[in-house]
Amino acid sequence: MPNQPAPNLLSWASEIDEGAITQAARTARLPFVSGHVALMPDAHVGIGATVGSVIPTENAIIPAAVGVDIGCGMVATETTLTAADLPETLAALMPMVEHRIPAGVGKGHEDPTVDRALSELGLPHTHLTPKQSKKVSDQFGTLGSGNHFVEVCLDERDHVWTVLHSGSRGIGNQLAQMHIIGAKKLMKQQHVGLEDPDLAYLVQSTPEFTAYIEDMLWAQHYAMASRARMDRVLINALFKVVGKGERVRTINCHHNFTQQETHYGKTLWITRKGAIKADTGDEGVIPGSMGTRSYIVRGRGNPESYTSCSHGAGRRMSRTKAKRELSAASLKAAMSGRTWNADRAAALVDEHPEAYKSIDQVMADQRDLVEVQHTLRQIFNYKG
Repeated sequence: MPNQPAPNLLSWASEIDEGAITQAARTARLPFVSGHVALMPDAHVGIGATVGSVIPTENAIIPAAVGVDIGCGMVATETTLTAADLPETLAALMPMVEHRIPAGVGKGHEDPTVDRALSELGLPHTHLTPKQSKKVSDQFGTLGSGNHFVEVCLDERDHVWTVLHSGSRGIGNQLAQMHIIGAKKLMKQQHVGLEDPDLAYLVQSTPEFTAYIEDMLWAQHYAMASRARMDRVLINALFKVVGKGERVRTINCHHNFTQQETHYGKTLWITRKGAIKADTGDEGVIPGSMGTRSYIVRGRGNPESYTSCSHGAGRRMSRTKAKRELSAASLKAAMSGRTWNADRAAALVDEHPEAYKSIDQVMADQRDLVEVQHTLRQIFNYKG
């Protein structure tokens, strides 16, 4: 159940630092925020707006609240495979995934079939340079870096799932940054004072707002289609390694996005920055950190959270602090028994499970937001 740590804030987080509450309170004080800002159990400090927050706005949007990885989200697929069908190790899957799903900052691939897949998406509002157009094509169906990952998991029935986390890659970042900078310039030109410059906003019915919405929606579609492509590639690779298998169902959901919805009798823009839509019956994917559990959930449609829930465990430490205080040896211990990028443990310390909140506590905090359908445990992990 939520508590109220500040005016116009409702929080589901049993563990949250004061900086996140202070930051969210600044957002809640904006004049066009209509109602309370909802903090999910994984909430932590972000740029401008708090990661793990749901922001209802009327006739305006904050581009930095949507964030620079527009449309970032999760895709999970349940298969007909069980643990008994799997080989003793999934080591043979790692080189296949590394080759077919390039990962890392700026990484892309040249694939002639991508152009056909992209033709259905069309182009964003903003005219792209030749370099950006190439980035759109090269990075479609690639993973990215940071906490983006590919996993193979077993649920409580020992059924096999694949789980993948990715967003709109370089082009989404560039479009977002362009509009964030544009919003800041407008605020300065209009002499609008803000408690945080990153809360710069665009007003509905202006050309700048329209341009942002079109680019943002395009980036969301790009991210979702890119995840769907990687999901197909991953499933095909898994079935090749195992020698059989069929897809049962797929869940593909954003957790960095905004869209118009009706809440409390008003048509509002609901921005979910690190949160997923959890209306009644909505299926979602909530990943834990490396070495912990992930969850397949169904939304309860709680109106107080604007029918939303958390998008993951949420960081407890910054990447810098994690690298300073945690070790590759303890990460290897936490990942024992799994197939993963163990040779890159030193580079992945910032993704150590101890750098994140307890996913079990996060799930306990949001019992009134979602019901758990399946609990997944990792047996294979590949990170960008």
